[in-house]
Amino acid sequence: MVPFGTDETICRIVAEYSPMLLRLACTRLSSAADAEDAVQEAFLRLLTARPAFRDGEHEKAWLIRTTLQRASDIRRKAEQRNIPLEDVTEPAAPESAGEELRSAVRTLPEKYGAVIHLHYYEGYSIREIAKLLGLPAATVGTRLARGRERLRQMLREDAV
Repeated sequence: MVPFGTDETICRIVAEYSPMLLRLACTRLSSAADAEDAVQEAFLRLLTARPAFRDGEHEKAWLIRTTLQRASDIRRKAEQRNIPLEDVTEPAAPESAGEELRSAVRTLPEKYGAVIHLHYYEGYSIREIAKLLGLPAATVGTRLARGRERLRQMLREDAV
């Protein structure tokens, strides 16, 4: 069991996981500020819940799941807000093919976008993602394949 609550432990967790969690949240949210909020809320939940972790992998999995949940909550709240039409501006065109791909991943349903991000951007294997998200490896493989197919279709439609 990993001890929790000391200043050193908290500083280590924040320093070790912040960059990865922020990248993950950015794939689910269109705003960097919203992604930062999701990560901050995940760390706040860590401080208030003070869960007991079996090991470092359990700690990482908990943070990933919590960040994805917070990002989902923020995204849902943003979709519920009504914005007057005159306040809406045209989104800027993607600057590069990489940005276009990240934007496409962001529009995928969360269950596909999360596994695609963890696999391609963070370098996790299907088995590692399954362990992190608490899913069977076959489910992760299916979501990865379906997510890739949706991305292909979306990018094909954009090219036409």
